[in-house]
Amino acid sequence: MDRRDFMKAGTAGALGVLATRGIAGVDWVATDGKDTRMLKSLKFGMIGEGESMLEKFTLIKACGFDGVEMDSPWDWDLEEVLAAKEATGIDIPGVVLSTHWQKPFNHPDDGVRGEAKSALERALNDCKALGGTTVLVVPAVVNAEMSYQDAYEVSRREIGELVPMAEELGISIAFENVWNNFLLSPIEAARYVDSFESKHVGWYFDIGNIVNYGYPAHWIDTLGKRIMKLDVKEYSRQKRNDEGLWKGFSVEIGDGSVGWEAVNEALDRIGYRGWASAEVGGGGRERLIDIASRMDQVFAL
Repeated sequence: MDRRDFMKAGTAGALGVLATRGIAGVDWVATDGKDTRMLKSLKFGMIGEGESMLEKFTLIKACGFDGVEMDSPWDWDLEEVLAAKEATGIDIPGVVLSTHWQKPFNHPDDGVRGEAKSALERALNDCKALGGTTVLVVPAVVNAEMSYQDAYEVSRREIGELVPMAEELGISIAFENVWNNFLLSPIEAARYVDSFESKHVGWYFDIGNIVNYGYPAHWIDTLGKRIMKLDVKEYSRQKRNDEGLWKGFSVEIGDGSVGWEAVNEALDRIGYRGWASAEVGGGGRERLIDIASRMDQVFAL
């Protein structure tokens, strides 16, 4: 059975999936040398049905997801989340730092930067408590008031102060490519990661976010083993051209300009098999089933 047929079948368990420690220090998925499907997760805020954590986790399990990522800091109850995880078998591969846009690590106010670091400390501890391996972090924001050079130097210094804590906890800080006007090429992104000189600093690669100004497969090839996890969304250059920049995101997974065959080939080249997390508009059961199905389809190309 080749990779495409196997991924369509979605029966990774039949090959005895084992978690292995990747070069970047996070859990990749291996099947004694054989390919397996991606493990599908989604962001907690996408779950549009269910009142309790147990109801929400039960729903996403039934919809075909393997895991969910929580925001941190946030007001969810740790014991309730852990109980839902235990009852359903839904994993929590990581958390998303909830403050990085409002409190960037390169903010000119040292008080705000201090709050950013405190939030990351909380997120690292939350991730450990939940059994995850990564905290998704936007490292800096560049705008008219915050320069590119300062974003590079200041964010490295501020985040670097928490790398020893991440290493001690065994949790990785994973930077995501977002539209923050920073780290705009894969070569620069790789250098930024490497400058921390830690296997617990890497990249959380958002496939769809690249399409407006680059090609996802090129980034995958350059970042290589630095990629710790994937975010999954779509982007259409045609809709961007016809309707405006942000309208490019208004397409379903698989219906845009990502180029999923090239993405899969690049992921094969670097040997990535692990978590892929949907980051799109969510909803109820029917919507979530469709998202999970679309993820299966694009990774089977």
